Amino acid sequence: MAHQPFHLPAKQELFATDTSPDAPTEGERWSTWDGATHGPKPRPHWVITDLGAVEADLGVLKTGKEADVHVLRRWVPGTERRSTMAAKRYRSGEHRLFHRDAGYLEGRRVRKSREMRAMATRTEFGKQLISGQWAAAEFSALGSLWDLGLPVPYPVQLDETEMLMEFIGDVTGPTPVAAPRLVASRPGAELLADLFEQLRSAMLTLAHHGWAHGDLSPYNVLLHDERLVIIDWPQIVDVIGNPQGFDFLARDATTMATWFTRRGLDVDAGQFVGDLVAEATTRF
Repeated sequence: MAHQPFHLPAKQELFATDTSPDAPTEGERWSTWDGATHGPKPRPHWVITDLGAVEADLGVLKTGKEADVHVLRRWVPGTERRSTMAAKRYRSGEHRLFHRDAGYLEGRRVRKSREMRAMATRTEFGKQLISGQWAAAEFSALGSLWDLGLPVPYPVQLDETEMLMEFIGDVTGPTPVAAPRLVASRPGAELLADLFEQLRSAMLTLAHHGWAHGDLSPYNVLLHDERLVIIDWPQIVDVIGNPQGFDFLARDATTMATWFTRRGLDVDAGQFVGDLVAEATTRF
């Protein structure tokens, strides 16, 4: 199956080009590695940590209700060392939609009562706190899931509400080629069965550790080199701690089972949900 390159629109800046006397002679800004929160070790070999590296925005990859994703290139001038990453930027309080937050935020707590009240009443301050929680929650989740060996992008760094992570796709050519979403794929029978086993294994491991994706669908699963990669984790759910946790788990499983069934694979959605629930309760 051929991967489709994303087509860069008219340049949309992820950040303003630095025109100060200390600006880099290449790229648009110096590397943002210093001062950011970093992903788990050992880091993949392609992660560039040099403070002398520079960065440039290659364009918008995806827009969403809560965040936009850009393609970012980081390189060390004068060398062949370069990496391509996805830069996910969460929207500010006045531009985000918060209609789904309540159910997902159950089970998460902040220590200061003022912050809890602000989040509950959705003041502008509260919305900014929630926005930061989404970014921090996704970054933390990706780090934990990566450590478990689950098929997720590697989280490179988090700087306030901008998260840099692994770009899933082909980066060998002059233009990055993004991996397609599962919903757009038409795998043959043998690959379809293998993909479901990949998904089932990942979801069972997730359930065993007490988590559910919370918004899983074929739209946030990528297919790269016959391997599934699950993306979009800000709403990751604590199955036990969240009163709606098992509902989220069942919805994830049913949505994915339905897609595979429609593609011609015989999947028992009820059995799939039952297996996940059983795995989620094994520790209790």
